[in-house]
Amino acid sequence: MTTYFLRRLASIVGLAFGISVLVFLIIRLIPGDPALALLGTNAGDPSLVARLHQQLGLDEPIPVQYMHWISNVLGGDFGYSYGNQQSVTSLLAANFPATIQLTIAGLALSLFFGSIIGVVAALRRNRAPDTVAMGIALTCMSIPSFWLGLLLILLFAVQLPIFDVVGGTSLKGLVLPAVTLALGSIGFNARFVRSSVINAQQQNHVITAQAKGITAVQVFRRHVLRNALLPILTIVGLQIGQLISGVVIVETVFSRPGIGRLLVQAILSKDYLTVQAVVLIIAVLYALTNFVVDLLYPVLDPRVGNR
Repeated sequence: MTTYFLRRLASIVGLAFGISVLVFLIIRLIPGDPALALLGTNAGDPSLVARLHQQLGLDEPIPVQYMHWISNVLGGDFGYSYGNQQSVTSLLAANFPATIQLTIAGLALSLFFGSIIGVVAALRRNRAPDTVAMGIALTCMSIPSFWLGLLLILLFAVQLPIFDVVGGTSLKGLVLPAVTLALGSIGFNARFVRSSVINAQQQNHVITAQAKGITAVQVFRRHVLRNALLPILTIVGLQIGQLISGVVIVETVFSRPGIGRLLVQAILSKDYLTVQAVVLIIAVLYALTNFVVDLLYPVLDPRVGNR
């Protein structure tokens, strides 16, 4: 178990380093000069441009820029956002809670409704409820989140003013973004849960338990659900990363504060340090989530810890 833990931890460190290098290099391939974007109407003055290049460290070689940035990041300093006139750390602290709130709400809706639809489809396999449930799942997966968000705003914030239109961080302002974020995952979870439950029902020990006369509810709770949980745990780790990346679109559509909207604004304003920090944070969160899922595997399946 210790070897398994150390191996997974080392992979996270390597992934974080690789992501930091990639995001540092890729952001510099975007056309445009961040100094010109920051100066605006004063960009025609070469002395001001040169001075801002020096302040931003853009006059140094790329390897030197990276070493300065990564050393500061390891010390907890993500730099200063000249576009927002505050430190990147404070920007992350101000926007991160709203993104976590939205991600948790989306994951809860996704797992709850996706599991219900998937279990109903599996227990009524090849019957009308199965067909209807899988039709709902396919529809959920096919609807683009940006279009769904605009549709929900039109229906439930304009035509029927039940929820906040844009920018809301209260419970009323959370409902529509959470539904938009979760809908595609609901369809995917439903199909995956259905497949996992059907596979668990076909195991020999489940068939033996049914032959012994154990009630269907007890068989499902004691044998089917536990065996179906391990594959479902896999997609939970994957979908948290997917939801965190999906907030970029949802927060932009609903003008909701969060690191997704912050990332879009930083890209448009050529705010290198903010973009690098947000992408690195998202990548590390994705890796840590899957790390936690990997640690839960040996708990549910001891065979994994012995490999």
